[in-house]
Amino acid sequence: MSHLSFFKNPTCSSSLPQEICSDPKFIVGGADRTDICQGQLGDCWLLAAIASLTLKPETMARVVPPDQEFDHRYAGIFHFQFWQHNRWLEVVVDDRLPTVRNKLIMLHSASYNEFWSALMEKAYAKLNGSYEALKGGSTMEAMEDFTGGVGEMYETKNAPGNLFSIMKKALDRGSMMGCSIDITSSAESEAKTTTGLVKGHAYSITGMEEVNYRGQTVQLIRIRNPWGQVEWNGPWSDNSREWNYIDKSEQIRLQQNSTDDGEFWMQFEDFKRNYDKVEICNMTADSLTDDVKHQWEVSMFEGNWIRGSTAGGCRNYIDTFWTNPQFKLQLEDTDDDDDVCSVVIALMQKNRRKLRKEGLDLETIGFAVYKAPEEEDHLGKDFFRYNPSTARSKTYINMREVSERFTLPPGKYLLVPTTFQPHHEADFLIRIFSEKKAGALEMGSKVDADLPAPPMPSAPEEESSEEKGLRRLFDQLAGDDEAISVNELQQMLNGVLSRRKEIKFEGLSLSTCHSIINLMDVDNTGKLEFHEFKVFWEKMKKWIMLFLSFDTDRSGKMSSYELRSVLSASCKCKDVPVWCW
Repeated sequence: MSHLSFFKNPTCSSSLPQEICSDPKFIVGGADRTDICQGQLGDCWLLAAIASLTLKPETMARVVPPDQEFDHRYAGIFHFQFWQHNRWLEVVVDDRLPTVRNKLIMLHSASYNEFWSALMEKAYAKLNGSYEALKGGSTMEAMEDFTGGVGEMYETKNAPGNLFSIMKKALDRGSMMGCSIDITSSAESEAKTTTGLVKGHAYSITGMEEVNYRGQTVQLIRIRNPWGQVEWNGPWSDNSREWNYIDKSEQIRLQQNSTDDGEFWMQFEDFKRNYDKVEICNMTADSLTDDVKHQWEVSMFEGNWIRGSTAGGCRNYIDTFWTNPQFKLQLEDTDDDDDVCSVVIALMQKNRRKLRKEGLDLETIGFAVYKAPEEEDHLGKDFFRYNPSTARSKTYINMREVSERFTLPPGKYLLVPTTFQPHHEADFLIRIFSEKKAGALEMGSKVDADLPAPPMPSAPEEESSEEKGLRRLFDQLAGDDEAISVNELQQMLNGVLSRRKEIKFEGLSLSTCHSIINLMDVDNTGKLEFHEFKVFWEKMKKWIMLFLSFDTDRSGKMSSYELRSVLSASCKCKDVPVWCW
């Protein structure tokens, strides 16, 4: 990966840690959140996640193996681990880092000779294709890549009344959290408010406390700006007078590092007024609204939205919605001490950052859940036209992952993941978490067919007038051998089909005619005798009838969606011969 591809500054180069300082260290005094200072790259979302990661020593040790150093074990490379689409990947990088005049210009530590955070950012950039691919993102995305966890999002203005206890429980269970302030236009991005907060900027949440303030319990939240500076200047900020009215030991405990390091406390009510979103990455699918921990069962599927095939768009596009991938869930056992089944559904689109260099970005995605009928087939348009969804994602949004928590009665359900617009292509991963083991099956993954034998030809004296006319045409082309070759078949079919005005016909190639003979030549002569040709002719007539029935736009051509409907109908209709396909 080139360091210089991102920079237009002619003074930018890359340097080894030994060229930056005389005594480089991988980690100095333990990895902590003060080691994260943002550089020139707009990846505050990633840095906020790294700051939260440092609060989880065991998780941190997996992502950033600590047994690496610039001593006798030094080999010029460092390795990191990230979760990607249900598997852990090891990423190895060399230790050349982007610099200007021998100073790091990307993520760096407050300690001039500490390099773990800079090298980690480089490894994550390699995972996603380049440094530039890291510009802009959601803290949740990086938190999931560090843990393999399950994401949840809350809007502070519409949050449940017990949001503080939900967030405190999240921290106590080892969850990682971030927050941000929405912007209304790109001009507001990273604009500083009069209270010291930054709009459109990702912060990490590092602490939740309750203190006794003048006889009342006050809820406090600790937040960190990954810039390593620029802090809240309102009540409960570093030097505010509120700290003088709480117990001295509490003040010392909570303010032990009250310097201008980008980390600050604020009252929770002020937090809700000023911030708009809270992102929580849970290590498991346990609910944060109760005190019970569960062992979760996980089902996982990978799939694709393919233009013209499985990219049907959302329910607004009823003509194509049914073509999306479908997954059946079987919820049989209820939760302990309850009569419903807890389910968390997480839909993730894959590799979108890597595709930015091709002009692609995150798709707008969501999903719907329906009560499923008994049949195992991929369900068609009529089912979705007349049956409402039982549950669905709250919104369609252009984030990497959309997840929702549901409680559903036992039964069979159909999950349909979609992009918002039809014809938009992407790869996806679905994770389904259930408290009790749930059956899950991709619809259409079971393929079988009952192939009928071809019909026997009629005796010459029993032939209809149409068959007699067909025989005369056949005899004209066949000659003395009473069979037609591939060239003669091409001549016959092109002559007959070109007269059909309702079909856009551009002629059959010799290759197509070869395929027809290979399918229909029962006695392996390399030609078609009349009884073989008649079987093919009957099949072709029925396919033409189906074509005209399903050519809904009367274009004389068949789109991939119309063709899918034809094939589905042919499988259900005994009169339509599908065995030749």
